[in-house]
Amino acid sequence: MKKTITVFGKPTLDSGRRNFLKMSGVGAMVAGLALVGCNDDFDDVNTGIFDLGTGDVGVLNYAYALEQLEADFYTKVVNSFYTNASTAEKTVLTDIYHHEVIHRDFFKAALSGVTSQVLPTLEFQYPNVNFSDRTSVLATAKALEDTGVAAYNAAGKFITNPDYLVIAGKIVSVEARHASAIRDMINPGTAAFSGDDVIDANGLDVAKDPKDVVAAAGGFFKTPFTWKERGIG
Repeated sequence: MKKTITVFGKPTLDSGRRNFLKMSGVGAMVAGLALVGCNDDFDDVNTGIFDLGTGDVGVLNYAYALEQLEADFYTKVVNSFYTNASTAEKTVLTDIYHHEVIHRDFFKAALSGVTSQVLPTLEFQYPNVNFSDRTSVLATAKALEDTGVAAYNAAGKFITNPDYLVIAGKIVSVEARHASAIRDMINPGTAAFSGDDVIDANGLDVAKDPKDVVAAAGGFFKTPFTWKERGIG
């Protein structure tokens, strides 16, 4: 089965720490990655729109797209914090910003080191987000983090290289910490940090296939791209 998922941007819904990317062994991790080439075109011949590719290449480009979105969002948040943001909230959001920038840059470096078919820098839009309003910013952060965790959880089944699976597992664990932190900021001292809407009856995080992730977050993407992936329902 081959299905095309397209993101067209329809409405729905740096600092010293960046040096950590260079100092934390990312070079060794990139050197250890061995992407398997594929024959599929990475640009739609009819539209010229970038296609993420198939197999492990597609999964890594997919993750890179999501990390670009999160990094862009938090860059806007920390460049102009919402009204009356507390010192503690600024600290948490700044830490998340640094993490997302590191994740974004890691995927770019990893892909660039082993393939020429790297997703370009994307443009984003936030038509329903008021960056001056705490409720609006945190609600959007919650949606992005919850969706990101669920996206990683589902994408794991498409990964064939065990090294990629290990890296994805490490990154999704950080994203889950972000999701919990944001949820606790919205509803402090409650069980919302691991609510029933994201944790199933078996005590496991929910998973969302790419088509569901696009439905939840696709409206933020201005730059269109497609993903033709066998086996995606």
